[in-house]
Amino acid sequence: MAEARYRSTVEDHQHRVLTLAPLLPADTLPLAEAAGLTLAADANATLDLPPWDNSAMDGYAVRSEDTTRASAQAPVRLDLIAELPAGTEADPALAPGQAARIMTGAPMPTDADAVVPLEDAVGWDPAAPTAGTETPVHVELHHPAVAGRHLRRRGEDVRAGELVSPAGRPLTPHRLSALAAAGIAEVRVRRRPRVVVVSTGSELVAPGESVRRGQIPDSNSLLLASLVEAGGGLVVHRGRVSDDPAELQTVLQSTQGASDAVILTGGASVGAHDVARLVLAPGSPGGTVPPAPDGGAPAPEDPTVRFDRVAVQPGKPQGFGLLPDGRAVWSLPGNPVSAWVSYLLFVEPGLLAMQGRDAPVAPWHPVITEEGWRSPPGREQFVPARVVSAPGEPLRIAQATERGSGSHLAGRMARATGLARVPATTDAVSAGDTVLYRALEA
Repeated sequence: MAEARYRSTVEDHQHRVLTLAPLLPADTLPLAEAAGLTLAADANATLDLPPWDNSAMDGYAVRSEDTTRASAQAPVRLDLIAELPAGTEADPALAPGQAARIMTGAPMPTDADAVVPLEDAVGWDPAAPTAGTETPVHVELHHPAVAGRHLRRRGEDVRAGELVSPAGRPLTPHRLSALAAAGIAEVRVRRRPRVVVVSTGSELVAPGESVRRGQIPDSNSLLLASLVEAGGGLVVHRGRVSDDPAELQTVLQSTQGASDAVILTGGASVGAHDVARLVLAPGSPGGTVPPAPDGGAPAPEDPTVRFDRVAVQPGKPQGFGLLPDGRAVWSLPGNPVSAWVSYLLFVEPGLLAMQGRDAPVAPWHPVITEEGWRSPPGREQFVPARVVSAPGEPLRIAQATERGSGSHLAGRMARATGLARVPATTDAVSAGDTVLYRALEA
């Protein structure tokens, strides 16, 4: 449980996001148009995979019983009556003593039960000056063929009607390939969330513009828009507004009906000019919530926008809820590292949940630290970190900055390969300690 001065833990706030995030509608699309989308229904095979017994090698389709006496001293010679390339519909009948030359992927003759690879046989044409011509009329075998060898059996991968991929999985390239191979032409998918990204603050200017005293470049809108796109969302508006509430209200009104979610940065705390709070929840104190007198379960989630103090560093002030029009809205802190960490912890799971993902919260894995740092007691800490171990070695990390998780250290974010996670019960990390880590780049 968070300390009394915090409203919720990281898990509490994530739970609220996942509970309230509205599920997007589903559409049926051709497979070729569904890349990157999330399955809204199970995808089941429409045919057996493979659809028929076929050869796993270039070679000769034979009846194994014809080869039982083959040896180096007494090779068995079989008459070749057909050549079967991939894609052929031919199914030649093989009488005793007969075989067919066959290519990888070609359907097996019904009468054959084994394939002898080209390199294990000798193609022989008595009219040629030497054996092994490209169009032999016989094949000589020096070893018995084993029934079932070098065959791909019908349906050994997937049977018609079997599950290929369950609902909730993203249609990655390898998953699209599997569905196509199983004969699936169209899929039921959730559409991409349409997202509005707005940086707030009168101090913001466009990157590259001349910066006067008191001004800073707007890096957050580009950061968040890039994260949205990487997570399968579609950015329909990206911009910045001053601390004038009317400007933010105009953006919210103009994007209504054309977007499913809004992400704001800046103005989430309790300052006199914190525009996000003034517009979204003017009466929200963002303070503590006293426990229920009887210690009972919390009430059902209220969908209205609420500003909370979350027991996390960086990113303590967090706003989230649903706008009156049903759009999900996140209000994140304005410092760049805070905005980055907040997106990964709270926005990313929500946008994935809107797409129907079966595992919207990213996994974390234990790693060893190369150095120590301080962590605020009572707050779960997320530190930009970089991998310092060589490929193939056990994973080890170091801080990406010399000043821990300072929320304003935007320029040093580029050194990070991921985030380290320190429990709220820990006030110091030492070299050699184990922490959790989430990789964010290869």
